[in-house]
Amino acid sequence: MAQGTVQVTHTGTSRWRRRTGEYASLSAALEAAADGDVLTVAAGTYRENLVVQRAVTLRGPEGGAGSVRIAPVEGVPLTVRAPATVQGLQVEGQDAAAPALLVEESTPEITDVRVVTRSAAGIEVRGGARPTVRRCTVDNPAGVGIAVLDGAAGLFEECEVVAAGQSGIAVRGGARPRLERCRVHHTAGAGLAVTGEQSGVEAVGCEIYEVRGSGVQVTQRAGAQLTDCDVHRTTADGVTLDTDAVLTLADSRIHDIPENAVDLRSRSVLTLTRSTVSRFGRNGLSVWDPGTRVDAHECEIHESTGDYPAVWISDGAAAVLDSCRVHDVPDALFVLDRGSRADVVDSDLAQVRNTAVSVSDGATAQLDDCRIRDAATGAWFRDHGSGGTLSGCTVDGTQTGVIVTKGADPTVERCTVSSPAEAGFYVSADGRGTFRSCRVSGSAGYGFHVIDGCRATLHKCRTERCARGGYEFAEATGATAGSGPLVTECTSDESAEIRTPAADTAPLTAVQSPGLLGALPAQATAPAEPGQPGPEPEARPAKDVLGELDALVGLESVKREVRALTDMIEVGRRRKEAGLKAASVRRHLVFTGSPGTGKTTVARLYGEILASLGVLEKGHLVEVSRVDLVGEHIGSTAIRTQQAFERARGGVLFIDEAYALSPEDSGRDFGREAIDTLVKLMEDERDAVVVIVAGYTTEMERFLSVNPGVASRFSRVITFGDYSPEELLSIVGQQAEEHEYRLTEGATESVLKYFAAIPKGPAFGNGRTARQTFEAMVERHAGRVAQLAETSTDDLSLLYPEDVPVLV
Repeated sequence: MAQGTVQVTHTGTSRWRRRTGEYASLSAALEAAADGDVLTVAAGTYRENLVVQRAVTLRGPEGGAGSVRIAPVEGVPLTVRAPATVQGLQVEGQDAAAPALLVEESTPEITDVRVVTRSAAGIEVRGGARPTVRRCTVDNPAGVGIAVLDGAAGLFEECEVVAAGQSGIAVRGGARPRLERCRVHHTAGAGLAVTGEQSGVEAVGCEIYEVRGSGVQVTQRAGAQLTDCDVHRTTADGVTLDTDAVLTLADSRIHDIPENAVDLRSRSVLTLTRSTVSRFGRNGLSVWDPGTRVDAHECEIHESTGDYPAVWISDGAAAVLDSCRVHDVPDALFVLDRGSRADVVDSDLAQVRNTAVSVSDGATAQLDDCRIRDAATGAWFRDHGSGGTLSGCTVDGTQTGVIVTKGADPTVERCTVSSPAEAGFYVSADGRGTFRSCRVSGSAGYGFHVIDGCRATLHKCRTERCARGGYEFAEATGATAGSGPLVTECTSDESAEIRTPAADTAPLTAVQSPGLLGALPAQATAPAEPGQPGPEPEARPAKDVLGELDALVGLESVKREVRALTDMIEVGRRRKEAGLKAASVRRHLVFTGSPGTGKTTVARLYGEILASLGVLEKGHLVEVSRVDLVGEHIGSTAIRTQQAFERARGGVLFIDEAYALSPEDSGRDFGREAIDTLVKLMEDERDAVVVIVAGYTTEMERFLSVNPGVASRFSRVITFGDYSPEELLSIVGQQAEEHEYRLTEGATESVLKYFAAIPKGPAFGNGRTARQTFEAMVERHAGRVAQLAETSTDDLSLLYPEDVPVLV
């Protein structure tokens, strides 16, 4: 395209009219023009380096967009140093060390200009300039799209960076532009980069996408405010803040990000209001380092595409989530490391594949009036120093509502857990915790399950319709013996008051029971480790242990199976001593049956028998379930399973409800990893541990059928049948004898009728139901006898038909 002419029109009142006319070059026209003149540039290519130093109007022909090309061989094609108006031009540069359009120390208006270049910057504004730039486009695959530097500012309205070899828009050196309805895309660096103290950007209605890097990057004490903006389709983080950066995001959307949607570090501060974060590959919010903070209000974080927590707070950082929604994510909120803190108020955490709230490594979380639903675990306080408060929260549709382990010590008050599949509250491995006025209803397992003698505190808690029992306090052994939860004013629909913990769940000749009856003598615990201080109790002879097995109520087929297996092992031992070949006997077992039928007790006795026969070193019992074995990330499950196996070394590893490791809809479930690890350990260390898996009959049949590798490791399946009414009556009789009560003949008949009529559905607890029935009888007896002015020994010990509870 040949160079055209330049028409200069004089608009002033001066008598010097010679400026009006046509000029052969732009440089000559600019030299002749004065303030207020209009330079109309004819179509053509101008190989000139133009400098506008007067308040003129420089424009292309009407309707000739792109027909005027300012394209010198080197240097800056167009420099504006005056409050001029530039419109309708195309600026092209080739100098990698210079910008294509440079604005310095002035307030020009630049409209409908297209910059097509391979320069250091497409448009550069610096030195205190304040331009108004409208409807301009920048295509610069070699450098920065738009650079605003050194205290400059200005308004960029409806501008577009269609390509950039570096950042789309770069702001530094104290510059503070405003962007309205701009679009930045196809950049090789950050879409918007703001760097340096006092540098800042205000962006409204802008869109940043298709970026090979971070969408928005604010660093080195810079600040930014984005309103009604979209950031999406980046290759790195959506928004990155580092080193005292400050960002406010309002009514904005960050989505389709393969890495962290928002990542903050080094004392940066983010305020997030009415914004959504969705479809991110790592964390939705990733918050690191002391002094770093996020305040999120009325925001939504959802639809993770990866396997990472939606909100990650670590290394002493802090976050506040107020009236927010987090859903359809692997994990909702992880708070890690001492000094890290999360405050969550009036928020919803839902459709969480693993854990809604995880607190570990000394971190703290405070949740007030929040709602957690459809998660594997509602909240998990993991280890020593980790804690916080859950207040007025509801947890619905989880596997386990709240877990406290390894010395963690949270406070949970006025919280409700509904319909958990395993337990409402689970405390193990030296976990503590204070639970006040909490409620569990509709649990398919226990309401409160506290094991290992953990020193949790329960006050004014309530359980209703819990299939395996409202409260289960497993026996403390070893160093924790004699400790256990502190329970005051707690109630259940199964028993009016729960005061002291039980040590076992299965019916024994000397049954230990919670409730008004007080503590009973505990069973013998496993021998101490060799070399540990204190006397080491000797293993009981097999004959004595088998005698205790025989004394259990019912379970005749179970007793036969255990005796047959014991006889095989004993004869095999004798054959070896005699120098004969002995058949290899697999000692691992499958126990099937309903809750409360004595599976845990028989497993404990079986371990003692094997220890007395010299098959096991110690014979102690380690009881675990899915929550103890399955982690939340790849690799953690194998570690947990190995740790459980090590605790059981020399004894019995009893896995209750083992079918939960292989759910029917296993999808992304890590239970399979626990099974694979267990099978390998059973093969590699076949003589170290006896493994017993237990659960409902139908579910265990499915578990074994879908995991043939597991089924092949077990020698036999032992089925524990439900107790008959007569056997349940016998358990009540044992309880009465142990606690110095007697059943009258009428009471015996009434109890038998009661057990014949009681529904035998999934919530039926067998031996546990018998013990709870006896507790209820004692309570009713106490209510009756307390009204008597004087009482005899018979009054205090005889139970009558009116003391038998009435079926509702």
